[in-house]
Amino acid sequence: MIRLTRISDYGIVLMTQLAARGDPAPRNARQVATAAGLPLPVVRKILKVLTREGLLYSHRGSKGGYSLARSPEQISAAEMIAALDGPIGLTECAIHPGQCEQEPSCHVREPWKRINSVVHHALSSVTLADLAQPALERAALHPDTVPLSSLSLHAPEHAEP
Repeated sequence: MIRLTRISDYGIVLMTQLAARGDPAPRNARQVATAAGLPLPVVRKILKVLTREGLLYSHRGSKGGYSLARSPEQISAAEMIAALDGPIGLTECAIHPGQCEQEPSCHVREPWKRINSVVHHALSSVTLADLAQPALERAALHPDTVPLSSLSLHAPEHAEP
């Protein structure tokens, strides 16, 4: 199973909280933590990383806090994940070519590279604005899109002729 780390998951939740407000005024870590329902120490750590990686601005002073460094439409899911978890790769050789002993004789390396590229492209095409947009609003704007909640992740028990 491919999974995001808890830090990336929480980081995307925090970024979504900041984007969904529609107000560019900075919010302090306590406000963000409360809105997201996450522990303050974890939130502080994540906000510092996102600031260091250039996705957030940190503002000092009594009205200080954190704000998005760019508009939500300009920040991708791939950027947020890479900022918190490092390079996106489904296999070690996708992230660090040449470090696997099996690489010269691996028959699935090229297919995995293509799969990795497709996953990276998909994550790059989802913006923070997409993630922050309420589900109903998404459905109204994109009526041909099937909501994720309606998709079955299981194979049908029987195929119809």
